[in-house]
Amino acid sequence: MKGFSLSALVAGCIATLISYAGPLVIIFQAAHSGQLSQAQLSSWVWAISIGSGVLGILLSLRYKVPLVIAWSAPGSALLVALLPGIAFAEAIGAYLIANLVILLVGLSGAFDRIVGKLPPAISAAMLAGILFSFGTGLFVQLKAQPTLVLAMFVTYLLFKRLAPRYAVLAVLICGVSLTLASGELNRDALVIGLATPVWTSPVFTWHAILSVSLPLVMVALTGQFVPGIAVLRQDGYATPASPIIASNAFTSLLLAPFGCHGLNLAAITAAICTGREAHDDPTRRYWAGVSGGVLYLVLGVFGATLVSLFTAFPAALIAALAGLALFGAIGGALAGAMSVPSDREAALITFLVTASGMSFLGLSAAFWGLIFGLFAHGLLHLRRPAPQVGRAGVQAD
Repeated sequence: MKGFSLSALVAGCIATLISYAGPLVIIFQAAHSGQLSQAQLSSWVWAISIGSGVLGILLSLRYKVPLVIAWSAPGSALLVALLPGIAFAEAIGAYLIANLVILLVGLSGAFDRIVGKLPPAISAAMLAGILFSFGTGLFVQLKAQPTLVLAMFVTYLLFKRLAPRYAVLAVLICGVSLTLASGELNRDALVIGLATPVWTSPVFTWHAILSVSLPLVMVALTGQFVPGIAVLRQDGYATPASPIIASNAFTSLLLAPFGCHGLNLAAITAAICTGREAHDDPTRRYWAGVSGGVLYLVLGVFGATLVSLFTAFPAALIAALAGLALFGAIGGALAGAMSVPSDREAALITFLVTASGMSFLGLSAAFWGLIFGLFAHGLLHLRRPAPQVGRAGVQAD
């Protein structure tokens, strides 16, 4: 218990609660769109929670650094659009392929080199396109429940000004309070129960690998691990990236048949644990990662209860919470997509194709957004051949 502090304990628990407040909602939407059973959804929640908890505890103790692990929220958002057209067993196979690729990247130490070769604007535009529908979905719900959605929206803005890190948690509390006060909670859906892992045998198809695996790898490397490592570096932690990436990918491989689509370094919630809020002494902040991991384990064990709890709330609350929780990610992705003037056209094409939700040759919009964007980037940056010069120094015809 050397180095333990109450401030680190509180910081870790808050980071975990915020992780559940928004990103978990997207898991429920993905499961609903894929028509998964309650047992499969409970297993999915169990897998990502247990994986995040175990990794957070072990890595934080190993490196004495507050390493906060979470599941990929953009990856979950991608699945909302894809699961209706892909069997869950095929999705499991795609999870395995994606995490195998990430594991190889981590073991090879090629993370920085690979990320450096990918145009950042294209990756950011693809991420923005994946998340776009969640942002618009917030305002679509205004017609159904204007009071609830507007109250959550105003709460988000107020806390973004006063206490930005707790904005999503405040939105969750606001939405739950209004639902309870209005009597719209479906109490019949509530159950108290432990999560039971459900094994799904993977099925490997090219359709699922191209539509799911490739976007998941791109999102994990550029949209999750890059900002996650940046948060650590910003607060003075020089922890090597390769073993962290490899550990996340290996754990995700083990848990994929139970529904885990991918684990990665957290960025936004990690800042709560890596900063002074956790402890004035940077060498004692690692307990925030440990305490957050313990809470992950507890909540993961009660996965069936979590599933019933979210099921009992109205759809408008879930959609509004998901949209508001992803505001920061959408804004950051759009800013990154438009930050390089020479890549704006290619990034815009990537964003529009991905956000359109189109499907061609059975492959997803995220895949085609990436393909169209990279094609446009290559064509627009294609070097023109140098003019040939004759012996007399005159340009040849």
